[in-house]
Amino acid sequence: MAKAQTVALPPRSRIERFGLEAVPQELRKTRWYEYVIIQIAFSVNAGNFLVPALAVIQGGLNFYAAFLSTIFGATLAFLFVSYLSLPGAERGIPSQFAIRSIIGIKGSRYISSPIRTVTSLYWFSVQTIGGTLVIQFILERTFQLSIPFYIIAMLLALIMSGLALVGFDAVKRATKYFMPWLILGQLVMLYLLLTKGTGMIGMEKTMEGAWNLPVMGFFASLAFVQYVSGVSSSADVTRYAVTSKQGFWGLFTGNVLGFILTAFFGAYTAQLTGAFNPFIATSEMTNSGILTAIILGAAILSMVSINLSNAYTGGFSLLNSLPLLGRVKSSMLFGAAGILLSLSPALVEEAERYISLIGAFVIPLSAVIITDFLLIKRKQIEVSEGLPSYNRIGFVCIGIGIGVYLLLPEGLSPGFLAFLITSTIYFFSIKKSQK
Repeated sequence: MAKAQTVALPPRSRIERFGLEAVPQELRKTRWYEYVIIQIAFSVNAGNFLVPALAVIQGGLNFYAAFLSTIFGATLAFLFVSYLSLPGAERGIPSQFAIRSIIGIKGSRYISSPIRTVTSLYWFSVQTIGGTLVIQFILERTFQLSIPFYIIAMLLALIMSGLALVGFDAVKRATKYFMPWLILGQLVMLYLLLTKGTGMIGMEKTMEGAWNLPVMGFFASLAFVQYVSGVSSSADVTRYAVTSKQGFWGLFTGNVLGFILTAFFGAYTAQLTGAFNPFIATSEMTNSGILTAIILGAAILSMVSINLSNAYTGGFSLLNSLPLLGRVKSSMLFGAAGILLSLSPALVEEAERYISLIGAFVIPLSAVIITDFLLIKRKQIEVSEGLPSYNRIGFVCIGIGIGVYLLLPEGLSPGFLAFLITSTIYFFSIKKSQK
């Protein structure tokens, strides 16, 4: 495999053209607090509310049990995601290129990258659908304006795909500009939940439901499944970090703080109202046009923020599979697929099933990547000639992990257990092969 080469950006180019090659050192200027802002902006959105809300509505957990269990699963995932961001910050290369040194050149191109592309496409579509439903509901309720679902969804997906095409600079700038409105929207939602919501239903409502440890374990593992897939994309963002330390802590801090807010809104709203989407639920609690407009704006901006990330990293995964496309064409192709999938509301209606299905592939793959990088390679990778086509031991272990995940009942937290089993088998298999 050819080394990642540093190239100069064409003068006055507004579209990022760095593909698998390294980002030049002089462009690595993003500091830790900027990553915190970016990740918090990504977090509080319609798609990310799903798991905490499902823990209450379908799992029967009370607010506190759902809140704590999903935070635990997500935080563990974010720790691994931050570690796998190090190759990006240290070498300026994207995740899927770095992963070639772990699972092989063809293993990365034809297995890891397609899985990451599908995962990004799924979440891009879920976020777009969730945002579309919010916009559609508020337009009908406030302005008596009825616009077909597919028109709103297609327009939103097209706008977000276009912004992601511009590249990391668009992601960075957009989140900075959006942040004040996002904070204002969250404060309005919090005010309505704590006044109107508890006034209607009563504070004791938050204690209704169970402290069921197996169910808490399952939803913690579901949150883990949702976010651990980021190990195969986090370096895409930190390749612009000033240092690896700033990239690591910026990503981790922003992700954890953002998910705490997400878990609160998702679980609390579900407990009080039985609704999955806090944006819709809180907009129903007020007749104020100003407050409704703030909530609508926050819903739209949060969806745009996270989908800039989904489309940006998904485009790199597709590029690694089809390098001849180049970054621009791979981003355009990803955007076209995202637009089509965003027209199917079933992706949200059956979210638990889809997340679990994606997890069957994501969890074992992530387990091998994390174990190899942290315990075998000790956080050092070699992007050089002579890499194998496939890490055969790795893919045997991934196959075992998929089987374990699919066979385990929900009560045994399949996400966690399959991850642990795959990691353990892989670690000892590699050590045995090295003797």
